[in-house]
Parts: sequence; C-alpha cells; structure tokens
Amino acid sequence: MEAKPGSCSAALLLLLGFLYSVHADTLLSAPLNVTIREIEVNSAMVTWEISEGDPVIGFAITQQKKDVRMLRFIQEVNTTTRSCALWDLDEDTEYIVHVQSISMGGSSPPSEPILFRTPKESEKLASKSPDEVTMEEVGQDAQLRAGELIIIVVVLIMWAGVIVLFCRQYDIIKDNEPNNNKDKAKNSSECSTPEHPQGGLLRSNV
Repeated sequence: MEAKPGSCSAALLLLLGFLYSVHADTLLSAPLNVTIREIEVNSAMVTWEISEGDPVIGFAITQQKKDVRMLRFIQEVNTTTRSCALWDLDEDTEYIVHVQSISMGGSSPPSEPILFRTPKESEKLASKSPDEVTMEEVGQDAQLRAGELIIIVVVLIMWAGVIVLFCRQYDIIKDNEPNNNKDKAKNSSECSTPEHPQGGLLRSNV
C-alpha cells in the first residue's frame, strides 16, 4: 500500500517537533556570575550561579594558563555544588577559567572567560600584617599549648610521686633508727672486757 505524501510530511513534522521540544528541555544556559575568590599563591576558588529551572546535575571547569595551550579539565556530576577549588597553581601566573553546567542531555555553553593572577609568595607575606592571625594558626597555637600543658602536668605528677616516695623512705629510716641504736649499744657492751667477781684476778694454786 503506497503512503500518501501528505501523511509522510505530517509525520516528519511531528518527529521534528518532538526532537525540538526535547532539545529545548535539555538546553542549558551558561553559568552566571562566575567569580574567583580566595586567591592564594598556589590555589583559588571559583564560584558561579545557574539560571532558575535549569536541570543541572554537575559542572565542568576549564583552566588554562594565559598564552599557554595546555588545559586542565575538571568535571563533576551528581552534585549541586556551585563552587570548585583550583589547586596546584603557579605563583605570579595568569589563568583563564570557563565554567559549564551539565545536565542529562549534555553541557551548556561555556561561561564568559574569567582572568585572574596568582600573587607572589613575597607579596602574600608582605600583605599579611603582623597582627593578622588565621584560624589555622590559632588551631596550631591551641594544639601547641595543649601539648605543653600535658607535658607540665606529667612532670608535676612525676615530681609529686618522687616526693611521696622520698617521704615514705625517710619515715622508714627514722623508724629504724632507735632499733639501730639499741643494737649498736648491745654490740658494744658484748665486746667490752667482762667484770671479774670480787677477789681480784684468779690465781693458780702451786
């Protein structure tokens, strides 16, 4: 049976309309408000936002040194996070970052490129005031103080044990001193010349 040309055209239009609707549902907008924060000598944090209603299940980040073709590609799925740490960066270096959203149907267009520069180690140290104390340094100081306190307590306990032991030994020695004096007096009396009965020295009969 020969198909009518009109019916084939209608079926083709329905198919194209279905594919277009599916493509429209899976089409994502590029991430918005891409920002680089917490720029350190060897690390940084990139954050972004997404358009409301986009079925985003992950993200992809392209990191590139300026004027260098080699790229680093970071991708995560099954996540709702809107930030990512960039690590192992070189100091005093310019980087270009793009962010893309990922859905079940594919990836969004890349965001507008973001350019940032990492500081030098010397610049970072110079910008840090002497009175500035980070949370990490506070934690380290607290750990050191706790360790010192434990050592001091242990030493005090050891000294207390030594003093108690010395006092007990001293009491034992003091308790034994009268007995020792009596023994010495007894021994000295036994070693002295015995007294003879009245009559003087014994004489042998001739």
